[in-house]
Amino acid sequence: MDARQVDGYTLMGRAGAAALAGLRERWPRARHLRIWCGAGNNAGDGYVIARLAAASGLAVSVIAVGPPDRLHGAAARARDDWCAAGGRIRSADDRLDGADDAGVDVEVDALLGTGLDRPLSGDYARAVARMNDSPAPCLAVDVPTGLHADTGAVLGDAVRADLTVTFIALKIGLFLGPARDHVGHLEFAPLVDGPAPAGAPAPVARRLGAASLAAWLPPRARDSHKGRHGRILIVGGGRGMPGAARLAAEAALRTGAGLVTVATRPEHVAAIVAARPEIICHGIDADRDGLSVLTALADAADVVAVGPGLGRDDWAQRVWARAVAADRPMVLDADALNLLAARPSRSDQRIVTPHPGEAARLLECDVSQVQADRPAALAALLERYGGVAVLKGAGSLVGSRAILPWVCDEGNPGLASAGTGDVLTGMIAALRAVISDPLDAAACGVLLHARAADLVATDAGERGLLAGDLMPAIRALVNHRC
Repeated sequence: MDARQVDGYTLMGRAGAAALAGLRERWPRARHLRIWCGAGNNAGDGYVIARLAAASGLAVSVIAVGPPDRLHGAAARARDDWCAAGGRIRSADDRLDGADDAGVDVEVDALLGTGLDRPLSGDYARAVARMNDSPAPCLAVDVPTGLHADTGAVLGDAVRADLTVTFIALKIGLFLGPARDHVGHLEFAPLVDGPAPAGAPAPVARRLGAASLAAWLPPRARDSHKGRHGRILIVGGGRGMPGAARLAAEAALRTGAGLVTVATRPEHVAAIVAARPEIICHGIDADRDGLSVLTALADAADVVAVGPGLGRDDWAQRVWARAVAADRPMVLDADALNLLAARPSRSDQRIVTPHPGEAARLLECDVSQVQADRPAALAALLERYGGVAVLKGAGSLVGSRAILPWVCDEGNPGLASAGTGDVLTGMIAALRAVISDPLDAAACGVLLHARAADLVATDAGERGLLAGDLMPAIRALVNHRC
């Protein structure tokens, strides 16, 4: 049925039923639910869950945080139906001291849901602390209380749910930054067929998934040769850092680039070629002749990636200035971003790939400001620098101006190790050579990179993941073997 023909109480009933179904599937042995009901429709969902759970034979305790007589509309009707079925509503006043946790199998967070825009306080903050301190697992209804639904920011404190069942539309805040530690397993219940109900928020992002990969990575023609699959130039490997450029170059090859060249300090050439002889390597002096060689290499490339291990010394600055002057599609990372921050410029030919610290330098703000509103930070990067931006981190965002950004909810903390960003740089450069839309190329690279990390972690765990461990998984993914 079209959502515009469904009344609010019917939607609330479906939401409660979907949340209870998710709870029973995840915790089939649960017999006693404690449901924390707060304000608005989220509380109404909680009262529906209570009524349906009790009708199915479960023991239910309902604790009202805030006066239940202040509910109105569908939420008030859900409260009344719970009471009419014989349900009791307990006050939070004598239930926030931690004395009655025994026997509770699942905590249910139906406190606030969406719409929270200020830090929790009072009984709501105490209720969240009680749920987090409880030995029982927790189901969050729609959005864990304390999370900003649009940014993922934690507003003082937030419920740490084991399962979140969200309704009508996926909320971008559930995928971003610190929210990843509070959402737990995420289930989506649309509740309706067809268009979303009147008043539902407009889409703000697209979720990356496997469906796009087939279009971005079609089978190769049988008469392919390396010239068809991209000539990539990696510029980096400053003093003491040849490994970063080598990782980026190998990642480009493993992603499918036909030919990869590294421009680096002369003393690093032997080490890079010995480690991976398939990489062409040129030593670049920062004099006129050396920079002329760099110009020729950039002119011969389809895509230029600048930054892995570049450094910020005089050599790095001279090489950076010459490389970014090339009229080529470009991927910038690491110290290339720090040098860009020192002398900002716009270019629609560029893909910039900052982590939060680099984004803060590019935007001349604090890291905390970037993390507090990652979608706003992405928009600011695009406004200032143009092109495509990849804001890395938990819930990486990929965007360009005037189109909905992509959000990636795959990947894991194993990527928080040296060199994994260099791998992503090489991957995006290789994909940019064969995918005409730079936004699609960047999004494809982010998704493949995250999935590769998940494959590696599945086999051996997250801790100790090395950037080089990603290479076999990258090759399998680009060939649709996983």
